[in-house]
Amino acid sequence: MKGKKVGILIGVAAVAVAVGASVTVTQQNEYKLIRQFGKVDRVISSPGISFRIPFIESTQALPKETMLYDLAASDVITKDKKTMISDSYVLWKISDPLKFAQALNSSVESGESRINTAVYNATKNAISSMSQDQVITSRDGELSDMVMTAIGTNMDQYGIELLKFETKQLDLPDDNKEAVYERMISERDNIAATYKAEGSSEAKVIRNKTDKEVAIQISDAKKQAEILEAEGEQEYMKILAQAYGEEDRSEFYSFVRSLDALKTSMKGGDKTVILSPDSPIAQIFEGK
Repeated sequence: MKGKKVGILIGVAAVAVAVGASVTVTQQNEYKLIRQFGKVDRVISSPGISFRIPFIESTQALPKETMLYDLAASDVITKDKKTMISDSYVLWKISDPLKFAQALNSSVESGESRINTAVYNATKNAISSMSQDQVITSRDGELSDMVMTAIGTNMDQYGIELLKFETKQLDLPDDNKEAVYERMISERDNIAATYKAEGSSEAKVIRNKTDKEVAIQISDAKKQAEILEAEGEQEYMKILAQAYGEEDRSEFYSFVRSLDALKTSMKGGDKTVILSPDSPIAQIFEGK
């Protein structure tokens, strides 16, 4: 009886072990590969509990989250045969776990090795198509776009997706960094001097044009003033001619002109006036 109980306990324990061995739990941040005799039979992508055949099927986890691969700094050659140092990184993820398992035996290290080769070659080709000045002055993201375009879908065969390529540093070797920067500063100064000279020339043209226009306007104003003055003088002479042509007005205008002449002669320090007896003013003083 006692042996029978022991047998039952052993059986229950064996069932419990078998059930426990058949349960597999998939986390949110992983894929779970179910292998049967070493070959991938299926992939579990959704988190939760699933079952496998104990002792026949085995499980393997692959990361589902985005991973960062930091490439080692390396020398690259520009189009004008100048050496630069590229230091960059890549964000990537496993997009097809079955392909990844079949092509790379589920090895993340093997995946990073393929990424390293593809990114280095794309970076080298991109920089070799640009001069050193173009590399230094290129806008943010330009080199990244070139590298990502060059790689394209080449990593799909490994079940890998490249999400982002970024250059941490793209610098000159220490032995020629200062010389290159001095040359670039000199070139920028020359460009600035050219712009300044062009601006001064344009300003001179504008000033000359303005001075010419002002001179023309002044000349026109003088001509107009002379015309108005001549017209006024003509009108004045016309009035005088009319005045002296009528006897009753002739004496009055003659008297007014005599006063104007007297006023003019009394300017200055000498106030002595000698009048002719025939002068209209003298005749007034004499009561005539």
